[in-house]
Amino acid sequence: MKTKALFSTDAYLSSFSAKVLSCEKAGEGYAVILDQTAFFPEQGGQYADRGTLGGIPVSDVQIKDDIITHFLCEALSVGATVHGKLDWETRFDRMQNHTGEHIISGIIHTMFGYNNVGFHLSDDDLTLDTDGELIRDDLRRIELAANEALWRNVAVTVSFPTAEELPTLAYRAKLDLEEDVRIITIDGVDACACCAPHVRRTGEIGIIRIMDAIRYKGGMRIHLACGKRALLTSQTEFSNLVTAANAMHARREEIGEGVLRLYEKLDAQKAEIVALQRELRALRVEKIAATEGNLCLFDNSADNIGLRELVNLCLSKCGGICAAFSGSDESGYSFVIGAKDIPLRAHVKTITEALNGRGGGTDAMISGSVKATEAKIRAYIENLTF
Repeated sequence: MKTKALFSTDAYLSSFSAKVLSCEKAGEGYAVILDQTAFFPEQGGQYADRGTLGGIPVSDVQIKDDIITHFLCEALSVGATVHGKLDWETRFDRMQNHTGEHIISGIIHTMFGYNNVGFHLSDDDLTLDTDGELIRDDLRRIELAANEALWRNVAVTVSFPTAEELPTLAYRAKLDLEEDVRIITIDGVDACACCAPHVRRTGEIGIIRIMDAIRYKGGMRIHLACGKRALLTSQTEFSNLVTAANAMHARREEIGEGVLRLYEKLDAQKAEIVALQRELRALRVEKIAATEGNLCLFDNSADNIGLRELVNLCLSKCGGICAAFSGSDESGYSFVIGAKDIPLRAHVKTITEALNGRGGGTDAMISGSVKATEAKIRAYIENLTF
């Protein structure tokens, strides 16, 4: 029993009729096999189509040994003829993006000789992996060439070459296929073995954008957006750009330089703030009375480095431990504890358990976080003995 894959020859078929060959219980739902289907099953890095069969939502579609199984929440009558309807907006979005990926992969192969070794298409991301690295200028050239292929509006055709014809054809393929090979040819751009639905002409994609690219397993992982998905993403980015430009009183084309200048200014201000905080801590330490016992200090402006500095400045003021905390009763506190002659590492578990926290460190200094009130912390530290 083999399911006739209607999508293989007509990607634009959004509704169809089919005979129910079997319907069996599967988990909390039912697994339905039809004599034919327009639903593309999950395979090759692409999710299954969505839609309905007999008015019942299709939650998943899988393929195994050429048998396509539809998963529904309700049963269908075996032998009945049912009407299937695809979620066309989702199908066309995936067609735009999958064909766009073929265009990018074909151009990369032609320009650089690299192969596509990975592909994933979901509702919010499209990635392809290459077996060679590319620099930013390379990606710009690839993106331009891909969109030029859209402007030419070239044909995208499907063919099923015979076993005798295959050795004579030049096409990309991840697997060494010998039979039932389906070739997607994009005129003058690419030829690739593929099982998925595609658009008829490249102009239907509208736009291809390379969103991001990172080094990955000796090659690149490229994130793409094609068609409507690319347009919506561009609109969001443009809106954010306008908002940032207006906030900075800068022209949109100058926003990059403006952001760099802003960060330089913020870094300088941060360094100035850190220096002033150190001066304030030093002045504060001068006013702290020496004690033979423990010191418990709170400085909610200090980060972990600031807490360490405060503890180091105050160690000479106490005969026991010096503990510095930063945070709030609601969110908890970060802490640094230091001592001159007490092996703190041996006591860290006792201290953190008493204050509902965790931490670690050395004999000279420990750090971590606790969930306790300031009053409880002060009472515990001030009365702590070793």
